[in-house]
Amino acid sequence: MDIKENMQNSAKVSLCFYELKQHKTRFNEEYSQFLDQREQPNLQWFQDPNQSNVGNFNNVRHEVSRHFRSKKKEYLKAKIEKLGTNSKIKNIRDFYRGINDLRVTSLELI
Repeated sequence: MDIKENMQNSAKVSLCFYELKQHKTRFNEEYSQFLDQREQPNLQWFQDPNQSNVGNFNNVRHEVSRHFRSKKKEYLKAKIEKLGTNSKIKNIRDFYRGINDLRVTSLELI
């Protein structure tokens, strides 16, 4: 078992092994709290479809959407800044990986 681990570790070091991320950094507990916050007025509106519940639902929906848009902008801005630093320090491999991740992320967000 030690030989196998040593071979894997040396391959990671020499080949610059790139591990894929298992989760997106912008999806956290705050994201799930906002989704729950959006769910409550929706349920109230379904149970009692009057004008005040519709207005409340629309206000909460707009606030949550605005928050998600701002989080998305912050996330993409940070990714682009990281690409810029990789470009400046001539870290080409990570630069192109970041570009590819950015493309995939942009397609997932659409």
